[in-house]
Amino acid sequence: MIPLRDTVRSRSVPFVTYGLLITNVLVFLHQMSLGPGVVAFVRTYGLVPRELAPVTLVTSMFLHGGWLHLAGNMLYLHIFGDNVEDRLGHGRFLGMYLLAGVIAGLAQFVIDPASNVPMVGASGAIAGVTGAYMLFFPRARVVTLVPVFVFLHVVEIPALFFLVIWFAYQLLLGIGTLGSDMPGGVAFWAHIGGFVAGMIAGPLLAAGRPRRRPRWDATLRRVK
Repeated sequence: MIPLRDTVRSRSVPFVTYGLLITNVLVFLHQMSLGPGVVAFVRTYGLVPRELAPVTLVTSMFLHGGWLHLAGNMLYLHIFGDNVEDRLGHGRFLGMYLLAGVIAGLAQFVIDPASNVPMVGASGAIAGVTGAYMLFFPRARVVTLVPVFVFLHVVEIPALFFLVIWFAYQLLLGIGTLGSDMPGGVAFWAHIGGFVAGMIAGPLLAAGRPRRRPRWDATLRRVK
């Protein structure tokens, strides 16, 4: 399933979300410009569990392993980030994003502390955004591209269902990696840790802020 958009309109300009999108793209373009030097760059700023350096818990979330990796992460950030930023405010949203990313890195470190493979990507931090989104906007709908055999269908899926399925998939695959000696691959436990961090930190950071009714997209079916 590929999400295309959601049905909740942001009431404010998501400056932080846009800034994160631009920063991730610029850093990736810099990576690609390094040629053979990209290996040393990723080794230095990626999160290597066996050689854990605290600063790489932050720097690693701005690196990516390829165009598809970047595009997938930025798509999720674009769809879910603006509404969570609108709910939390710019500063609190940035704090939650970075916190979720750090906790995601630590979760993967705890699961596989001996790994010598650099972990890169914003997916742990973005998983935190989706975890908060699920609690803030459970009645929203996600317009999703769903392949059925050789055909593609665009359907609206309840956000709660979409994100629960996504998390369950990460959890299932994460459990499947336990005890595995395969190098590289997807850091599923980072996704799990980031998602749970967002579910916890999101409501805590939203406490005390006035809660406004979501503004549903008039071009799509309203949620009852």
